[in-house]
Amino acid sequence: MILRGVDLHIDLLANQSMASDHERLLALTAFDDTKAGVKGLVDAGVTAVPSIFHHPPECLPAADAELHHLTIPVIDLASDSRVALVAQVKAAAQAVGFFQVVNHDVPDDLLAEMLASVRRFHESPVETKRAYYSRDHRRRVQFNSNFYLFQSPAASWRDTMFLQMPLPASEEIPEACRAVAPEYARQVQRVGRALFELLSEALGLDPSYLEEETMCLDRVNIGGHYYPACPEPHLTLGTSRHSDASLLTVLLQDTVGGLQVLVDDDKWVDVPAVPGALVVNVGDYLQLMSNNRFKSVEHRVVANSVDSRVSVACFIAPNPSSARVLAPIVTGDGAVARYRSTTVDDMFRYYRNRTKALNGTSALQHFTI
Repeated sequence: MILRGVDLHIDLLANQSMASDHERLLALTAFDDTKAGVKGLVDAGVTAVPSIFHHPPECLPAADAELHHLTIPVIDLASDSRVALVAQVKAAAQAVGFFQVVNHDVPDDLLAEMLASVRRFHESPVETKRAYYSRDHRRRVQFNSNFYLFQSPAASWRDTMFLQMPLPASEEIPEACRAVAPEYARQVQRVGRALFELLSEALGLDPSYLEEETMCLDRVNIGGHYYPACPEPHLTLGTSRHSDASLLTVLLQDTVGGLQVLVDDDKWVDVPAVPGALVVNVGDYLQLMSNNRFKSVEHRVVANSVDSRVSVACFIAPNPSSARVLAPIVTGDGAVARYRSTTVDDMFRYYRNRTKALNGTSALQHFTI
């Protein structure tokens, strides 16, 4: 592990507040230049969280805070009643924006192997991962730590491998995931199609509406997240409070826990690991298209000192460079559009260029009428 170039800056910021924006930039750059991620810091034996990862106290879980006792809905996709199933999905998308689905027909061994493959990648030698390290969003395979490292007020204790599926050649996929990622992506696309149909019906539309209107089920972006055990979890977060730039996000998580959803603007709810379940959340694009009927809620991942956490997020969204228009669906007497229509390209560009990414401020505010 080569970390000598970063030691000076990491030590400078490990035990004191930021001296200046310039010193913070030096530390961020030095950390990024290692191309080893947070896992590299842990492997190097850090015992204190560097200050570039320190989040303001008001953004961190309070030691004595009580979590909201709301239960995230678990929906059985094998329900015998289509009417009841649509009603359950509609209620969850409207009230919470998060739900878990079971009996989705993705084989258990495929779920387990997908999680294992992401762990294998992140726990492989840094020289193997470094070949994929990049911040070029145009690259279809990349590895980095904190997508918005240089824009966010504080870095998060997380590394991510990104795959834009399908890829032209399977050889482009890192070897650790090559045997499983293509089939997993196909299965998520199938589940996504079923969810789009249910959500379309929940909006009172033809089941094919969302798929035909967005034309995005031919692709899925996979984010394989790795959250190393943290020596000082009370100082940082695994992922900052944010909502997703997607129509839907389908998440596979291990049993470590840490995912939390914000409800009623001030209460956090745990999303527990349910055996065999996939976690589904409404993204900002779908909140816009549903004209606020479905909620894209903010969520975060808390850090822990006990074990590393692995999750696989599949983002279902149109190509970021697409000129396809996202327009609010306005139905019913007296209904008015809550958002202005925008292209996917314009919306994604706004997300990418925000100076304070993942800071609890919804990007949808920019598109509100």
